Amino acid sequence: MPSLTPERVTASIDATDMRRAGRELLSLALMDARNHSLHLLSHFQPGDEAAQAGAPRRHEIERPWWIAGHLAWLAEYWIGRNPQRYLGPACPTDSVRLASIEPMADRWFNPAVVPASARWGMELPGHEAIKAYLLETLESTLELLDKTSDDDDALHFFRAALFHEDLRGEQLLMVAQALGVPVKLDIPGGMQQRDPLLVPSARWMLGSQPGGFVFDVEKWAHEVEVPEFEIDAQPVSWGQYVEFVDDGGYDRPEFWLPRGWEWLEREAGAEGRRGPRHVEQIGSASGAVMQTHFGRAARMAATQSAMHLSWWEADAWARWAGRRLPTEVEWEMAAHVAARRGFRWGDVREWTASTLRPWPGFTTDAWTIHTDFEAHWYFGRARVQRGASFATRARMKHPKFRSYALPERDGAFVGFRTCAL
Repeated sequence: MPSLTPERVTASIDATDMRRAGRELLSLALMDARNHSLHLLSHFQPGDEAAQAGAPRRHEIERPWWIAGHLAWLAEYWIGRNPQRYLGPACPTDSVRLASIEPMADRWFNPAVVPASARWGMELPGHEAIKAYLLETLESTLELLDKTSDDDDALHFFRAALFHEDLRGEQLLMVAQALGVPVKLDIPGGMQQRDPLLVPSARWMLGSQPGGFVFDVEKWAHEVEVPEFEIDAQPVSWGQYVEFVDDGGYDRPEFWLPRGWEWLEREAGAEGRRGPRHVEQIGSASGAVMQTHFGRAARMAATQSAMHLSWWEADAWARWAGRRLPTEVEWEMAAHVAARRGFRWGDVREWTASTLRPWPGFTTDAWTIHTDFEAHWYFGRARVQRGASFATRARMKHPKFRSYALPERDGAFVGFRTCAL
């Protein structure tokens, strides 16, 4: 197997057109992703898990070393153990599989066998054994990739393994944030506040076209009529969010949808919540916004993007401000046509007003059934997030990327921007 060294990695693997990457570039990116995963895992020490197991359970707190084994398992299951991998998206989910190089892999790391609620309490192999499984499966993946043709179907599961690992890397950072694990990762600085942008009406192709790798929730591009709209040039800042807090935003139900107010009352009763997740101080009376990042409290600049917000909080702020959250088509359109006029994104993921629903031609990608990311469970319940955060790998920062979460989720590095009514 080629050496996992930074010298083998080029800037090209960070480009968003990695969705169309051929074998050579894909090989480098897979090594880069595995290096990144191993680096993140090094922050979770062997003695930590006992203490972490007793932490209050939230959706974003997944067991780090289960994630690690699952990364290796998924790639092996769909590539190394899958004789029909060349079929790409047409590969049946129940096709015959070869034996794993780890006899217990299915019992440990298959989400269909081990639900999320059982993962913290189950017995896993030691960290060194999981590292060995990560390296061995990567070696077999790269060997098979070298013998694979350069067409989209043949490369589908290799690309899926890459982007799944990138998604899980961001999840590992969310776990570190939730548990207060020290990680050296700079939070984006403040940005110059720009006036809102007016985007003219147009017919827009929402979603992704066939070709290369496409996440199933982006299927398929379809034309949408978009009226003229005004949208913020950047996400809502801490300085703007503090004004809502100072105006009693967390005590005034008129700004909240009924279910959002119910959520807030539950959170307030459990944690005394009167601000976003991980915030220790907020408001002009305290003189600053103090938010804990990876176990360390930091003073947030007024011009930094507010983050760790639920959809309920984003919607309440917009109502208080006399504005609204953008629809996902408005966000996507602005990201493409207003970028040169100051539309800035990439510091935080961003909530939109849109509820996650399937688009014309949607079909579930077989590999997502084994990930916890199977979209159809969230249709009609989750809200769409767009953009990317500072924790997102550069090649994942694609303006067509469609993420989603239930409206109460606030563990991700997520904020929002607004539109005029």
